[in-house]
Amino acid sequence: MSQAHYDTGLDRNAANFQPLTPLSFLARAAAIFPDHPAIIHGAQRFTYRAFYTRSRQLASALGSAGIGRGDTVSVMLANTPAMLECHYGVPMCGAVLHSINTRLDAAIIAFQLDHAMARLVIVDSEFAPLMHEALALASVTPEVIVYADPEMSVADDSYEAFLAGGDPEFDWLMPQDEWDAIAINYTSGTTGDPKGVVYHHRGAYLLAQGNALTTSMAKHAVYLWTLPMFHCNGWCFPWTLSAIIGTHVCLRQVRDQPIWDALADHGVTHLCGAPIVMSLMIDAPQEVKRPLPRRVQFFTAAAPPPEKLLTEMGEAGFDVTHLYGLTETYGPAVVNEWHADWSDLPRDRQAALKARQGVRYLPLEGLEVMDPDTMAPVPWDGATMGEVMFRGNVVMKGYFRNPDATARALAGGWFHSGDLAVVHPDGYIQLRDRAKDVIISGGENISSIEVEEALYRHPGVAVCAVVAMPHPKWGETPCAFVELAAGHDVEALALRDWCRDQLARYKVPGRFVFTPIPRTPTGKIQKFVLRDQARALAEGGE
Repeated sequence: MSQAHYDTGLDRNAANFQPLTPLSFLARAAAIFPDHPAIIHGAQRFTYRAFYTRSRQLASALGSAGIGRGDTVSVMLANTPAMLECHYGVPMCGAVLHSINTRLDAAIIAFQLDHAMARLVIVDSEFAPLMHEALALASVTPEVIVYADPEMSVADDSYEAFLAGGDPEFDWLMPQDEWDAIAINYTSGTTGDPKGVVYHHRGAYLLAQGNALTTSMAKHAVYLWTLPMFHCNGWCFPWTLSAIIGTHVCLRQVRDQPIWDALADHGVTHLCGAPIVMSLMIDAPQEVKRPLPRRVQFFTAAAPPPEKLLTEMGEAGFDVTHLYGLTETYGPAVVNEWHADWSDLPRDRQAALKARQGVRYLPLEGLEVMDPDTMAPVPWDGATMGEVMFRGNVVMKGYFRNPDATARALAGGWFHSGDLAVVHPDGYIQLRDRAKDVIISGGENISSIEVEEALYRHPGVAVCAVVAMPHPKWGETPCAFVELAAGHDVEALALRDWCRDQLARYKVPGRFVFTPIPRTPTGKIQKFVLRDQARALAEGGE
């Protein structure tokens, strides 16, 4: 008997099939908990009733401005209520949300506006001069709406006037298909032009729910916005919070005192950020730090936090969990699920376990480390490297207007991440490098992450990054860029000796550079900048 037997006369209809969309989370929250606090931003407070109403007004106003299904609305906003409203109001009129990194230069913004074919722009007044500079370089001529954050005491606010023209009872549009695009996010573009990663309603719905399950978010959790919402749509947390009827605590700038004040004053339960955010919090003056009413869950991605930082975070009242993902997977799709008995292990062993990326999220159907040539999974031996590959509903639709890159990325029915990793005997993956970051010295492959992990174990190292430096004999050798911890004065010779005690001789950096390390706005180290610096140092013969 075939499956078709069960399909005879049992067709989909409106009663039994609706497209999945995270927009429904807000409608439900407003219907059931209309007076629950949805957004806190300085002196501003919005209930779920107000949040839903304002999002519908935005959708209505966009429709009146001629924005409809498939149109792109570009936004350049800080972590403010307007950014949250855009995550609902823009797709509620059928349009696609394009969130722009607020630290980009005008030329890159112009490229994105043109490539995404922006029809309308909503921009924070702080970034309006940069946006106008970008538009002068762009071919598109979108309408521009300026949002004035009350925290900035700016009078000119066309955003509120725009909202006022919208219908608060607007009958917002469900996607025609859950595969419809909900957002487009651009990669960093460190090699060539940035690529537009397209998300669909189904993926956003599933990852938003997966976030709640992965982070153990209870109903009415309180989330602090230290992660930029422009980054992978804030890892889909703008939609997650509505699913659990939680409270968003907006934070315009990531500064130590506002973070500690928010943690204490609003009873924050969860926040996300790169290790640099943890360092900012831990290094805050003692008078800035506040007692916490409960332990707080902190979720971090990027490089594994140093053991010392993890210890300090634990002592300060935070439980740190390591996540991993890419723009192409809606943000994190891998989690270092912690086992209770691991907490009884020695501290250095716990740190080693926490440094692993982990296992797949519930909404991710497949996670493998494979040989990219044969597509065969690597053995679970903690040593054999392969490429991390993803499969499932939280993998992007593809790259907008770039079919060749899409075909390469999704070849063989898997998303090829470009990250190299091993699989430990318990099935947990651990990154060893980006394929482009592997250092090949005298024919031997050197993992930059392995060298960085050795340096991080030195008490004097606060931040480090290892890249390839050209070498006349070996082709390449490791070059280590280092930021020292406060109160430490360490020389290159001491770090070289330290590495020799922990690494094979050929893996020891040939050069140590003590300098501030460049980062993206999301805290990721810009290794492409460091590679250029290492190349210049080699050419200069210094």
